[in-house]
Amino acid sequence: MNRRLPVVALLAVGCAAKQDQAVSIPPGADEVHLRNIRQLTFSGTNAEAYFSASGTQIIFQGKPEVERGCDQEFVINTDGTGLRRVSNGQGRTTCGYFYDHDRRILYSSTFAHDTTCPPEVDKSFGYVWPLSHLEIYTARPDGSDLQQLTNNGAYNAESTVSPDGSRIIFTSTRDGDIEIYTMATDGSDVRRITHRVGYDGGAFFSPDGTRIVWRAAYPVTAADTADYLRLLGNRLVRPAKVELWIANADGSDPHQITHLGGANFAPFFHPDGNRIIFSSNYLEPHSGQFDLFLINRDGTGLERITSATGFDSFPMWSPDGKKLLWASERNGKTPGEINLFIADWVQ
Repeated sequence: MNRRLPVVALLAVGCAAKQDQAVSIPPGADEVHLRNIRQLTFSGTNAEAYFSASGTQIIFQGKPEVERGCDQEFVINTDGTGLRRVSNGQGRTTCGYFYDHDRRILYSSTFAHDTTCPPEVDKSFGYVWPLSHLEIYTARPDGSDLQQLTNNGAYNAESTVSPDGSRIIFTSTRDGDIEIYTMATDGSDVRRITHRVGYDGGAFFSPDGTRIVWRAAYPVTAADTADYLRLLGNRLVRPAKVELWIANADGSDPHQITHLGGANFAPFFHPDGNRIIFSSNYLEPHSGQFDLFLINRDGTGLERITSATGFDSFPMWSPDGKKLLWASERNGKTPGEINLFIADWVQ
């Protein structure tokens, strides 16, 4: 749930698409890296979409019905066919991911604590994310053989898997702060790899498994720290100012690679391991205008990739680097509609 930023609060409403194939739409005039864009979903709010290792399927988060229910996990083929729900339909789910050569999926859900949708966030705190009671689960890709990997009543989400399939990296509040951890795929051998007061989350491994990239928001002043801790005590976090960090896979040698201001999030390594794509509103901070950007892993060479009005985020390259998958407000029929798109990547 909380790999999201401002406009993605809209993911609490909407429905998953019911189309049976992708539809082509043109790229923007200056979207030179994108060709043959296809729209995969066609209504509601659909996001946090990630390729299977085979590159033929996508797992994503969407809402099953407009009138009731909340976000669930779905799988769809990359041509837009075969849409199916793979979570159990209870509570709110988020952060789906394929692993074990596509024989298993991960996702987080609130259903162990409450099978209904979590309550809305108290708006008196301003724009904040809830740190819901989320536990991490694993299942077969059809949703069967559901197994629980965490059980601590904390926020446990934002899970992805190392390229060799041996470690899950995730965000948790189990020790009081919002930190990044890794664990074995059976839930054992939990290791904390960030140790700084502030929000750490949304981590992904590099293709060779030696590095991680994530988003972080660390308090700077005493007032910032007090606000952060007050919100944390209410199971909330304010994500308006987030930058990208990179480190070794064990958390050593952490260093910041963006200094853009605004909200920078959803980083993902290119298969070459040298570049990172991410979403940012730094050109219009505090706005819902999020675009995709490319940056070298040393923080140089910033390049804008998308320019459509509204929200573009959650980018992921296919395993071969030939296609890009992301969520966008482009071509929406109603305000706040977010759909999934896939395009050929042009170097």
